[in-house]
Amino acid sequence: MTVSTRVEDRSAIASLMTGWIHRDLGEWEQLGELFHSDGTIEISWFEGPAADFVAASARMGASDLRSKHQIGGPSITFNGDRALVETSAMLIAENVALDLGCTAHNRFWDRVEKRDGDWRIVHRASVYDMSSFNFLAKVQDIDESAVRRYPREYAALAYVLEKSGYSVAREFPTRNSELETRMKAAGRAWLDGA
Repeated sequence: MTVSTRVEDRSAIASLMTGWIHRDLGEWEQLGELFHSDGTIEISWFEGPAADFVAASARMGASDLRSKHQIGGPSITFNGDRALVETSAMLIAENVALDLGCTAHNRFWDRVEKRDGDWRIVHRASVYDMSSFNFLAKVQDIDESAVRRYPREYAALAYVLEKSGYSVAREFPTRNSELETRMKAAGRAWLDGA
């Protein structure tokens, strides 16, 4: 690989990461194009094939739950036509019917691969760093016992999701957790298998 090729690869992957704006804009076809056809995703409210995630996101987009993502610059580690990409993000979500929202800080942990000249996501996961509630019209009566069922790093997000009809079925990686360590080790093993 030449230096100029890696610069082009970095630019293509950075565009892939900021392409998450298609989700916020309801551009479902473009969102699907971020993933390879066998791509998968596991985030707070969804685990499974990327194509199913796009369809589920379209349904969510038609609900009272709104979201917006602010995406940072990615950190990229290459091995041939594979790369591990860690990207800081901030998710702002609100349920307009409930007048309740949250802000969550996370890091997307992506396995990306170049196939037929195109970089796309093979697998997206998320590590949750912190979250807090946003009270839109009035301070809500929050069910503290429901909030405390989740790690504090994404408890506010999980609560808003669940109140909006999207269950959070299992525990997800948080900063410096054993789940994060295992996720990153699996990602490095995948990268080394290139």
